[in-house]
Amino acid sequence: MRFKSGDDQSKPLAGRSVALVFFNPSLRTRASMQIGAYELGGNAVVLEPGGTSWTLEHREGAVMDADKTEHVAEFVRVLGRYCAAIGVRTFAALKNWEEERADPILKAFARYSEVPIINLESAMHHPCQATADMMTIRERLGEGRKKVLLAWAWHPKPLPMAVPNSFALAAAQMGHDLVIAHPRGYELDDELMDTVRQKAIAEGGSVTISHQSDEAFAGAKVVYAKSWGSKTFYGAPEKDIAGREQYRGKWIVNDQKMARTNSAIFMHCLPVRRNVIVTDGVIDSPSSVVADEAENRLHVQKAILANLLKQ
Repeated sequence: MRFKSGDDQSKPLAGRSVALVFFNPSLRTRASMQIGAYELGGNAVVLEPGGTSWTLEHREGAVMDADKTEHVAEFVRVLGRYCAAIGVRTFAALKNWEEERADPILKAFARYSEVPIINLESAMHHPCQATADMMTIRERLGEGRKKVLLAWAWHPKPLPMAVPNSFALAAAQMGHDLVIAHPRGYELDDELMDTVRQKAIAEGGSVTISHQSDEAFAGAKVVYAKSWGSKTFYGAPEKDIAGREQYRGKWIVNDQKMARTNSAIFMHCLPVRRNVIVTDGVIDSPSSVVADEAENRLHVQKAILANLLKQ
């Protein structure tokens, strides 16, 4: 689209639609993308494979004689005739680490699409969330390097690594001094961590790994709580659940740990399990910026849409 004389350039999506494909439940991502498209003058079409649209096969060369009705190839090509961009949200299934770390579903959408594909969370990354997180840190604490703690927290079941992966990468790209605290066995992807360290060095920051839940909080200006599953138990959730039980009540963000920080802000991507990941006292305190993070998803995603579709 090219603007003509008299066009309202605050509405870069005027007369156009964006498809939003959700393989998984969503509140913030879905609402902020729909509202963002509307506020930019466009229209959002929400599709849920297996719910409001056909079940999808993404593998090349698949013999589709089972439960999948339509291939991503046709799905994406048709949507591209209707829409200016396609957003895709798909979690890791936590079944096959080597397969899922390659983001096969997201890559299948990109392979067949002639319009921009926006990652609304994949098996490995959640870039919109991480961008909003960095925006929130800058809003609250200003520019410059900060000590940022990514704190693993106990959760009753294993969760995907997309949010911590993208937060760690974004914090490194912003030049922060990043501390990642987690129990042994809950390391993030090796290749991703190599990239995180390279980005940190290039931007004048640092990366430190800690296996101590309490000590890691010392001097932090940002505390970002998130749980994730272990690569060691990938595909065996019952073993992960049994193994993590020892950390219940220990790897939680509470007032005592926050008191060790340098008046840190508390962050979480939401949804969050209260008194499991973080206590009521912390998330309801003035240091909590979780609502700001959620609001900034809208602003960040509008900026992404406007930049992608301005011409």
